[in-house]
Amino acid sequence: MKILFFCIIFYSILSSDEFITPLPKNISYNKDKALLGKKLFFDTKLSKDNTISCTTCHNLDLGGSDNLAFSFGINAQQGHINAPTVLNSSFNFRQMWDGRVKTLAEQAVFPIENPIEMGNSFENIIKTLSKEALYIKEFNKIYKDGITKNNIIDALEEFQKTLITQSPFDDYLRGDKDAITQIQKEGYEIFKEKGCVTCHNGVNIGGASYAKLGIINPRETKNLGLYNVTKDEMDKFFFKVPTLRNVELTYPYFHDAKVSTLKDAIKVIANIQLGIDLNKDEILKIEEFLKSLTGKVEIIE
Repeated sequence: MKILFFCIIFYSILSSDEFITPLPKNISYNKDKALLGKKLFFDTKLSKDNTISCTTCHNLDLGGSDNLAFSFGINAQQGHINAPTVLNSSFNFRQMWDGRVKTLAEQAVFPIENPIEMGNSFENIIKTLSKEALYIKEFNKIYKDGITKNNIIDALEEFQKTLITQSPFDDYLRGDKDAITQIQKEGYEIFKEKGCVTCHNGVNIGGASYAKLGIINPRETKNLGLYNVTKDEMDKFFFKVPTLRNVELTYPYFHDAKVSTLKDAIKVIANIQLGIDLNKDEILKIEEFLKSLTGKVEIIE
């Protein structure tokens, strides 16, 4: 409830442009660690049966997700929640839909050890990687203690820091008024006027708060969200607000993947969160605005 109260009280403030900011053009990271993390991110050896890599569910060419309702792990086991994008995830205040972890480092542990995802143990991964001369050389070059759980996680985190997607909208926010189309500009104005910016704000245009799913009009869902972490009744159906960056690529939508198109996602979220029935023209313009948030990830070499 306190989060809802915050959103209502500060709506008029958050509708200001200053609360949506462009991505930084440069970020600080250790390139050697990031390159090692990149190798690990694409390596199926992180999974128990050598079939699943991080990119299996977080394809960098598909907006950092896999366009499946629920991803498949080892032994063709299917997950129970839609895989969120990893792109720009370093700007999220929490990771995962229910916000159970604070950092990318903590987050990296879960899919590796989850029995229906990678189903592995770090003890086994360390044994596997220690059989490869290249991994031994690279870990020893960077870390004094070589191949360890903490160092594997550290490298994965460093690579994910680099997954930044500059978009035309970032150029627009920096002052290039021709970076986006007139329809996209109109869509941005509607996005602000209708109150979408209340929760979708900041550098990641989301990812900075929790919000209850179905604030105005309830939406049926079996997943209890933040409650799964806190066991506080007041937290039922609260989820981390997702980033809208690259949202045109990350279908299907919402944690339960029940909405397949961006137009329908806009229509549904406006109704359940804001109590608004947008007309077709408003939906079209907001959709066009959201497309201006799409950017290509530059993978380090």
